[in-house]
Amino acid sequence: MTATPAVWPAPNPTLYGTKHSASSGHYLASSAAFALLEAGANAVDAGCAAGIALAVLHADEVNFAGVAPIMIRMAGGDTISIDGLGVWPRRIPADLFLREHDGQIPSGLLRTVTPAAPDAWITAVRDFGTVGFAEIARPALRLARDGFAVHPLLADGIDKRQAGYRNWAANEAIYLPGGRPPRVGERFVQTDLAHTIQLMIDAEAAELAAGGDRIAGLEAARAVFYEGEIAARIVEYHEENGGYLRADDLAGFRSRYEDVVAPRWRDFTIYTCGAWCQGPILAEALLILEKVGIGGLEHNSPEYVHTVIEALKAVFADREHHYGDPASVDVPLERLLGAEHIAQRAAAIDPDRAADGLPPALFGDSQELPRAISAEEVRHIGEGGTSYVCVVDQWGNAFSATPSDGASTSPVIPGTGFVPSLRGLQSRPDPAHPSGVAPGKRPRLTPNPAIAVRDDGSVLPFGCPGGDMQVQAMLQVFLNAFHFDMDLQEAVNAPRFSTWSFPNSFAPFDYLAAHVFLEDRFDEDVYAELERRGHDVRRWPAFTRDAAAVEAIYRNARTGFLESAADPRQPAQAVVA
Repeated sequence: MTATPAVWPAPNPTLYGTKHSASSGHYLASSAAFALLEAGANAVDAGCAAGIALAVLHADEVNFAGVAPIMIRMAGGDTISIDGLGVWPRRIPADLFLREHDGQIPSGLLRTVTPAAPDAWITAVRDFGTVGFAEIARPALRLARDGFAVHPLLADGIDKRQAGYRNWAANEAIYLPGGRPPRVGERFVQTDLAHTIQLMIDAEAAELAAGGDRIAGLEAARAVFYEGEIAARIVEYHEENGGYLRADDLAGFRSRYEDVVAPRWRDFTIYTCGAWCQGPILAEALLILEKVGIGGLEHNSPEYVHTVIEALKAVFADREHHYGDPASVDVPLERLLGAEHIAQRAAAIDPDRAADGLPPALFGDSQELPRAISAEEVRHIGEGGTSYVCVVDQWGNAFSATPSDGASTSPVIPGTGFVPSLRGLQSRPDPAHPSGVAPGKRPRLTPNPAIAVRDDGSVLPFGCPGGDMQVQAMLQVFLNAFHFDMDLQEAVNAPRFSTWSFPNSFAPFDYLAAHVFLEDRFDEDVYAELERRGHDVRRWPAFTRDAAAVEAIYRNARTGFLESAADPRQPAQAVVA
C-alpha cells in the first residue's frame, strides 16, 4: 500500500477546464497561446506562438535562434518529435578544441551550431498547424517592439550573467540598457529582434500577396532567416570574426523528425524524445524504480529519496557512457531500456549506502570521468535556464516543447537581436566521446519535452527548464501525481531533491560526485539520514528555480476535465477554458 503523502499548499490551485488549456514559463506566453485557442487555432499553433514569445519574455534563457525540441500527439494517436536542434558547421575540425583550446569549449563564436528554433516552429505549424507565421509570431513581435515589465527571474538572470553580456557590445546594448541590468518592473525592449521577426512576417505577406498558399508563406518566412537577409548577417559576422558558420550550413539545415521512445510504465505509455537528448533516461528511471519497488516507501522519506537518487545515478551513467547523436554514433537504446539491463541496474542499488560516484557502464566502454569537485569549486555560471510550454486543445491534440539557449557566452549578431545557437557547449571537446564534436553532428541536448498517455485515453504533456535537473524534476512530479496520487498542482509544488553525481551537460562539465541537493522543506531527519548513507547533502532555498519549474496539463479521460498546473518557482501561468 502506497503511503499517503503530505499535502503541500499550492500558491495556485490546479485549474480545471473542459475545452482547452495552455501552461508555460510566463503568463504572457500562456496568454498568447490561449488567444489563438480561443480564435479556433489548434494546440500546435498555440504552442508555437507561446514558444516564440518565450524567446522574448525569457530572453536570457531562451533565444529566438536557439533550440526548440517539440513533441506533438495528435488526437488520432500519432505521436512525433521534431528535434529543433542544430548541428556543428561543416568546416569545423573535430579536434579543434583538443588541439587549440586545451580540451575546453571557449565562450564565443566557436560554440555555435546552426540555429534551429525558427525552422522547428515553422515545421511544426506547417505540418500540424492551421495558421501562418504572422499568427504565431505577432505576440512575440509586439512584446519585443513595445516591451514588457521585467520580472524577477529575468532581472536575476541578467544580473548574474552580466559579465558575459559585457564581452560584446551588441549583447550589452540589449541586456544591460543604460549600462546596468534592468530592474524589476522596468520596460524591457528588444528592437532589433522585433525587426528580425518583422522581416519574416513581411516575407510571408509578400508571398501570400503573390498568390502563394499557407505553406508557401511559411516557407517564405523561413527562407528570409536561412537563406536571405538574416542569414547574410549571420554569415558575414562569422566570416569576419573567426566563426565557422557559412551560407551552406544555414541553407541546408532542416529540423529532423525523430522516432519517439515509448516504453510502458504501469497503465501509461511514456513518450520521450530519442537519445539525441537526455529524454530516454526519464523512462529508464521509471522502469528501474518499478523493478526496485517503491510501493511501501513514504513520500520524500529518507528511503524514498535515497532510492530515487541511486536510480538517477544509474541512468545518468548510461547517458554519460552511451548517449550521443544517433545519426553519428550507435546508441544501444533498446538494450538500455530492456528488461535485463533494467534488472541489473536495479539490483546494483544498495538500499543502505550511496554509490561512490557515477556507476560504470554495464556493457561497452565506460567513459573517462573528469576530476570530481565540490559545489564550492563550480567554475562559472553557464547557459542554464530554458523554458517550457504545453498545450491541449478542444480536439484532444497535445503539444509539448522546451525552447532554450542563452545569450551571455556568445555574441549577438549585430542588428538581429539574437545569438545563433550556442548549444555546442553541450558537446564534449573530445571527438571520441559519444557526444563529442564532429562536423554535421548534433550536441547531446538537455531539453526534453515529454507526453504520457494512459490506457484510458488520458494525456499528460509535461516538461521543464533546468538542464540536468529537468529529468529529475519531471520524474518526481510524475511519481507524485501517478504513484502517490497527488493533485497535479500539489505534485508540482512538493519539495524536490537532486543528485549531481555525474559530469554536468554544460561546459566545463563539472562533476560533483556524491552531491545531493534538497529544497529546505524536508524533515530534518531526512538530511541526517541521507548523510549517514554516504550522500554529501546540501540545501537549496525553498521553491528555488534550481529545482526546475515543471508545467503540466492532464487531459483526464475519466472526468472529462483538463487539469492544469504552473510551477510557482517561475512567473508561470496555466490558463484553461
